Amino acid sequence: MALTILTATLPAFAGKKLEHNKPDRPAIVVGMVVDQMCWDYLYRYNNRFVEGGFKRLLNEGFNCHNTRINYIPSVTAIGHASVYTGSVPSIHGIAGNNFYSQCKSLYCTQDEAVRTVGADEGKSGQMSPRNMLSTTITDELKLATNFRSKVIGVALKDRGAILPAGHSADGAYWFDDQSGNFITSTYYMDKLPRWVERFNNRKLAKKYLRDGWKPLHNKRTYVESVADENNFEQPWKEVAKATLPLDTRKLEKEFGLGVIRTTPMGNTLTLDMAKAAIEGEELGTREDGDTDFLAVSLSSTDYIGHRYATYSVEIEDTYLRLDQELKEFFDYLDGRYGKDGYLFFLTADHAAAHNLTFLEDKKIPGRAWRVDIARQKVSEICQAQLGADTKVFIDIANYQVFLDEAKIDELGANRQKLYDAICRELANMPGVAYAVQSDRAGSASLPEDIRTRIVNGYNHNRSGSIFVILHPGWYSHRGDKAAQGTSHAVWSPYDTHIPLIFMGHSVEAGHLYREVQITDIAATLAFMLKTQLPSGCIGRPITEILDHD
Repeated sequence: MALTILTATLPAFAGKKLEHNKPDRPAIVVGMVVDQMCWDYLYRYNNRFVEGGFKRLLNEGFNCHNTRINYIPSVTAIGHASVYTGSVPSIHGIAGNNFYSQCKSLYCTQDEAVRTVGADEGKSGQMSPRNMLSTTITDELKLATNFRSKVIGVALKDRGAILPAGHSADGAYWFDDQSGNFITSTYYMDKLPRWVERFNNRKLAKKYLRDGWKPLHNKRTYVESVADENNFEQPWKEVAKATLPLDTRKLEKEFGLGVIRTTPMGNTLTLDMAKAAIEGEELGTREDGDTDFLAVSLSSTDYIGHRYATYSVEIEDTYLRLDQELKEFFDYLDGRYGKDGYLFFLTADHAAAHNLTFLEDKKIPGRAWRVDIARQKVSEICQAQLGADTKVFIDIANYQVFLDEAKIDELGANRQKLYDAICRELANMPGVAYAVQSDRAGSASLPEDIRTRIVNGYNHNRSGSIFVILHPGWYSHRGDKAAQGTSHAVWSPYDTHIPLIFMGHSVEAGHLYREVQITDIAATLAFMLKTQLPSGCIGRPITEILDHD
């Protein structure tokens, strides 16, 4: 009798054990990178945020206030790669938006072996993640579920969609300026899914540009910004001033559909596409309970920041609009999955400097480093040491000096003598704090924080021979005209202090003020999702988020 009872109860017991052993994962992870978002925007505009947008993140999420970027240069491609790989350029290989490899310029996601899908043949779709040398957390989720999980990347920028989605993504979609379509490449598929075709047929980019960019509120109420008409911002040539309202229909006629990138409607379009991906791919509705992942990057905040800078009415209006759109997006996710059914995180790939003319006007340190003069000086040193006809100087890009090292060795020249001369000359330029030989940065007389950033940012095959470190407030500028808009890429906190907030599934509200790194995001997600760490991950999990489990 006892044996009979035991045998009868085994199947039920075994079933319960299998159920308990299944990892506790959300239905979907939604990762959002807000391109060029400065950490202080969360608080500068806070009194005008609605309930349910950024305020919901601040009230219900786990806020890592002191999140830093631990490498240089701080640019878009590296930021997206580092968020999702948990690694740095020295390991994941994405050394810039553009960089030099074997003396040839290489765009971070370019891939001539693939073709455009979703628009006419052209280079806009010849993209893939093949230049990234590490797996991403999205790849590791795929591996953890034997590739049952779906992973989709969406952004206006190709690199903002491709790098987060990883190597094994089901799809990555980015905006094509010529057609106004979201496109992909044959790396992922040979034909757009029907849901993407339906989305493109709505012609939303043209529709949104037809409506124009009008300020959300009366311009007199934008008290966190300078006066709208000023000399800090970049006008649209002779077509339009850098002020609101902006006739975007007129701009579209002059510059094409790509204008939407530099308006808040670009964020609207991206979030529309994100919802279409959720519904078209049926993300987060798997009967087997496996987690899906949607990686969204909002690119327009970067384009707007570059043109109008950090204290413009335009950037304030953009974040007030984004706040309302986040509320709508969270409401959408709540309705589809329930508040605890999804895991959401928001961060940035980098932040931004204040406009140089603005800083000078306010008597704050910061000027333009004349990269055109620096190029001339380096070229002259190379010619003086190696001969007038010898072309070993390639470029100064990403605050790095690129030299043809193989050519230098071929000539039998004293490489160290050349490097020392270049470093001395650059270090004497106005605005330069240090000029450091890249492969000797680890032992250079530098503040430890800067030294670590150089070591992490230096990829032997894709970075320059010399790193240039500027004084705070300075950034690269061509020519002697007054700087308009802004830039980023240096080590200073205004470029490298970024927001990071987790919300949703298994996340309790909280605040963390100790320093964490951009590379810790993927490591934390790996522990939350019970996956292996990405293959090049150097980050550490933020245990304070996990402690309540």
